[in-house]
Amino acid sequence: MARLIAALVRHGDYQQWPDVPSAHQPWPLNRQGENQAQQAAQLMYDTIMQNGWTLVPSIDSSRLLRAWQSATILADGLASLLQMPLPVESYDALAERGVGSLANLTIAQIETILRQDPRVSDPPVDWKADSHYCLPLQGAESLMQAGERVAAHVSQSMSALPPDESDRVKIFVGHGAAFRHAACHLGVLESAQLRQLSMYHCRPVFIECLQGGLWRHVEGDWKIRPLLNRFDD
Repeated sequence: MARLIAALVRHGDYQQWPDVPSAHQPWPLNRQGENQAQQAAQLMYDTIMQNGWTLVPSIDSSRLLRAWQSATILADGLASLLQMPLPVESYDALAERGVGSLANLTIAQIETILRQDPRVSDPPVDWKADSHYCLPLQGAESLMQAGERVAAHVSQSMSALPPDESDRVKIFVGHGAAFRHAACHLGVLESAQLRQLSMYHCRPVFIECLQGGLWRHVEGDWKIRPLLNRFDD
């Protein structure tokens, strides 16, 4: 039976606002991030050729600028290497965890707002990295909720592919934390691993869709998170 493989690609590096936990920051890739996305095309091509996979001729991307830019650079590089068109399709469902009405405020500002709101309790000390904590204001979601959203998109996108006799890989470009939590929902990662792991910029992690809705990790390295490292997407 032909294999179905999803390539999860974290966007390239970009200049984040300091001490701002919102992963919906609108900034573009920096030069390093552009280079990472360019290098990803050759890495992806080499992996596809070594495994004899067929590339699904479209890339699903988060709408956030840094992810869309990464997907576009990756698509251009692969289109040149494979001599095939590779359009990028953008989806809200692949965005990173949202903090709703607190978007793009600093950590200090967010915590001040929560203290001033008589309706809510103080957040946990490590609320930014707490997989289950959801900021109690409009539009916010937890990391696990973001992962569930991303996992649903990946699963639905893969299941919608028409039957084929070849082993196929489809590329998804998005964000590290949402992808890791999606991998947890899909059974690829254990919940205890979520704080221990991150993703390299523009270095794919490949997961295979098995029968019965099961998934497994087949190629590509997760990044080991240093102890006491600050939490990024």
